[in-house]
Amino acid sequence: MFGTVVVGVGIAGLARIRDLMNPMPSSPSEHLKLFGFVSRRSFGNINEAKQISLEDALRSKEIHAAFISTENRSHEETIRMFLEAGKHVLVEYPMALSAKAAHELWEMAQQKDKVLHVEHIELLTEEYKQLKKEVAGKDLVKGTLHFTGHVLDESKTGFPAFSGIARLTWLIDLFGDLTVTSATREKHKDKSYSRMTVHFQTANK
Repeated sequence: MFGTVVVGVGIAGLARIRDLMNPMPSSPSEHLKLFGFVSRRSFGNINEAKQISLEDALRSKEIHAAFISTENRSHEETIRMFLEAGKHVLVEYPMALSAKAAHELWEMAQQKDKVLHVEHIELLTEEYKQLKKEVAGKDLVKGTLHFTGHVLDESKTGFPAFSGIARLTWLIDLFGDLTVTSATREKHKDKSYSRMTVHFQTANK
């Protein structure tokens, strides 16, 4: 069995705990054993998973991999700690709040001979797989992707572009590398509203 720990118990972390405690039959998850979860808040147990300290998770010889589901701003530091401790890491997107930090973490994982995987579960859904089939072999002439969300705490999530990075991953996976041609942002604090508009160009323009 491959020992794991979940770090962070928000929506994503709780889903990880649930899935690790009740793996799908004949799925790779059946080979994973959850040794506990780490959180700044005190919970005790969640669905029979026990809370352990960060220090114990880093030191444990039985834990081989960490699932990181904390707020965006803490991803980089947490990844670094687990890689230094010789653990594999799966992290919810984005890996870090800067490209420079992300490249440093990739290099660190390679040096440690550990897997560093950024999770984007939407790319594995049947709906997305169908969308990919529909655009295969076609040339993109022009398109618009519009999505909304709740107001974010930028001190935790980073610049607003990070809240849309999942959709950017969609576009790159569907149409290849993109170049930013323009980007604007509107803010209306009195209405707790902001909008970011970005224009991209594909490699064949």
